[in-house]
Amino acid sequence: MKILELKETFTASNDRDAEELRRYLKEKSVMLFNLMSAPGSGKTTLLSRVITDLKEKVNIAVMEADIASAVDAERIEALGAQSIQVHTDGMCHMDAGMTRAGLEAMDLTHTDIVFLENVGNLICPAEYDTGAVRNIMILSVPEGDDKPLKYPLMFRESDALVITKTDALPYFNFDMEKVTERVRKLNPAIRIFPVSAKKGGGMAAFEAWILEETQRFLS
Repeated sequence: MKILELKETFTASNDRDAEELRRYLKEKSVMLFNLMSAPGSGKTTLLSRVITDLKEKVNIAVMEADIASAVDAERIEALGAQSIQVHTDGMCHMDAGMTRAGLEAMDLTHTDIVFLENVGNLICPAEYDTGAVRNIMILSVPEGDDKPLKYPLMFRESDALVITKTDALPYFNFDMEKVTERVRKLNPAIRIFPVSAKKGGGMAAFEAWILEETQRFLS
């Protein structure tokens, strides 16, 4: 497992770099998903389930972005998937230049999908285009159904919302209809997937979407 120390890139246009990165991904025949959420939402657990469920269909690699440590990357590597740990030097987000540096440090020869597990934060990551083809926001049931009111940009910038830890619904005051209504007001086109990565509920629909979006981009 590699650990890559990165600093924020200062370029004339991050948006331009992001578009160039998407062209690079197209040439490499690699799909990139950007996963954004608060710390503790279950990103790594969700990814572990996806890797296990789809390993016979696609080759998945993961870029773990954190301020420090390599715990998450070690968990992913233990599943047999390629992983790289990116340290952001205190930055609370990844930008397109940092993402490209991470990708270029990976072996993409036999890789179909890369998941960027962005730094755990509900503000900064949504403000920077990483060059990903699709953005996925993860909201866990214990966090509450008011997050679309507090962090609207994150929901506006995401193509899909995965509501995790649904097996905990009986223990928390979380209104699925209310959160769905709030999210739809911000982003009518967003796809919403309530799941339990622990028990497998809802995962089939989310994984089918991953494969559909990958095929759409690479075709």
